[in-house]
Amino acid sequence: MGTIEHRKYDPIQQLWDVARLMGRAWILALSIALPCQLIAQSPHGERMKLDCAACHDPQGWTTMRSDMIFDHGTTDFPLEGSHTSINCKQCHNSLDFDKSPSSDCISCHTDVHNQSVGNDCARCHTPQNWLVNTIPEIHEQNGFPLVGVHIALSCVDCHSAGNPLVFARLGNDCINCHLADFQAAKAPDHVAAGYSMDCTECHDPFGTGWSTTSVNHDFFPLVMGHAINDCARCHTTANFSDASPECVSCHQQDYTSTVSPSHTASGFSTDCASCHSIAGWVPATFDHNNTAFPLHGTHITTACIECHANGFAGTPTTCNACHMDDYNSTTAPNHSASGFPTDCAQCHDETNWGTANFDHNNTAFPLHGTHITTACIECHANGYAGTPTACNACHMDDYNSTTAPNHAASGFPTDCAQCHDETNWGTATFDHNNTAFPLHGAHTTTACIECHANGYAGTPTNCSACHMDDYNSTTNPNHASAQFPMDCAQCHNETAWDPSTFNHDSQYFPIYSGRHEGEWNTCADCHNSPNDYSQFTCINCHEHNNQGDVDDDHSEVNGYTYNSAACFNCHPNGN
Repeated sequence: MGTIEHRKYDPIQQLWDVARLMGRAWILALSIALPCQLIAQSPHGERMKLDCAACHDPQGWTTMRSDMIFDHGTTDFPLEGSHTSINCKQCHNSLDFDKSPSSDCISCHTDVHNQSVGNDCARCHTPQNWLVNTIPEIHEQNGFPLVGVHIALSCVDCHSAGNPLVFARLGNDCINCHLADFQAAKAPDHVAAGYSMDCTECHDPFGTGWSTTSVNHDFFPLVMGHAINDCARCHTTANFSDASPECVSCHQQDYTSTVSPSHTASGFSTDCASCHSIAGWVPATFDHNNTAFPLHGTHITTACIECHANGFAGTPTTCNACHMDDYNSTTAPNHSASGFPTDCAQCHDETNWGTANFDHNNTAFPLHGTHITTACIECHANGYAGTPTACNACHMDDYNSTTAPNHAASGFPTDCAQCHDETNWGTATFDHNNTAFPLHGAHTTTACIECHANGYAGTPTNCSACHMDDYNSTTNPNHASAQFPMDCAQCHNETAWDPSTFNHDSQYFPIYSGRHEGEWNTCADCHNSPNDYSQFTCINCHEHNNQGDVDDDHSEVNGYTYNSAACFNCHPNGN
């Protein structure tokens, strides 16, 4: 028997030591007799509280029971798939299960992908096997769905690194894989044409090849007549960028061969779209309103050949270029004989010849009143060119035949507009205020004949010319005997004779009261100048026997002189 090592007493350890000395049978018996939880030192860690017999076979520690009852589902790593049939030691390198390996796949499985797809094996693989059945889904999650021809490709067709298990990220843009295709394309030459490197702009990723019907041709919409699938019909070279969007770049032959009308001979624009639509060549439309001669009225429905008989280039736009025959054949009125202008638009519109309308307001003689309804021939009997605009050119007969008043005898001016308006002869008005004798008061209602009995020319403007009878017949006071001035306006106004504004007592000198009352007989007693009543004399009545005595009496009066004005300056009231 061996030597038992002396150490601190441990009953359980002593039993095991004895059992080892006694042989295998003792060990087996002891293992059956003593539960694991009584053993002080478990190799599986403190958290392993299971009976040893639940996993170990009595034949030996290395022999495990086929019906182990340890439930791995109670741990952080439930066993599924192939994990259920592997030996514990393949994952647990230590018997101390407290030191269990990480649940990350990479802690047990070598990364054959060299970190090119991350370290989470479960993203692609399952516990059942290493085969990957969700490659399309994985690509879709990664932003690059495997559609069209991509779905049938082998991984190495795109992930072409030296190691077929290394899937280095390529980028999701088409050009990351197809740059060589882009550069090699010659029909058309993608590089020379400056095409976008986004292949999906023209090519269908769901398709089965490079052929395309989805080119983004928005810069030149392929619709109606341009809805063609054969690119070569317009793109005649490998360089698709040199195709011009101008109509003539494709349709020069159509332009040249057209004879109805001949586009070349007529000098038509080579911009086909100005007349034709992309739906078809016919019916062609030409918007004349975009030219220097917009069409209105009957011009809209006039056949092109009517105006463009000599071609379409350089067609004149003046009326007489097309309508000279109409001008020459018109007799009501005769345009040619009348010297009418050949600009038809002055009178006619483009809807109907018959609704001719000449706007006289645009001439030097605008029409108003009865002139508007007067027949043209009344004024234009000798033609329309050079027709005078003076009134007497048409109305001299009216002037000469008028007797109330007699215009000719009265010397009235022949400018009818001074008295008459263009609405009615009978409502003649003459503005006397524009003459040298403006009318006021009773003069405004006085009949013209009262003043103009001898005619209208040279009629005097002084009062006595009309009012001498009034002057001579007046007795209160008697103007004639009193030798009143004949300028009625000195006392009277034009509204009425009474009240007159002459009051000798209050305005000038008391002769109807005071010391002078009854001391005079006529105005001439004092007013020694019959034509100027501002002149008067005092000394005719107040003679002094001796002027020298008067001078002596006034020797102290400053500025005294022996005259009437001097008397009035000191004796304004006659005292």
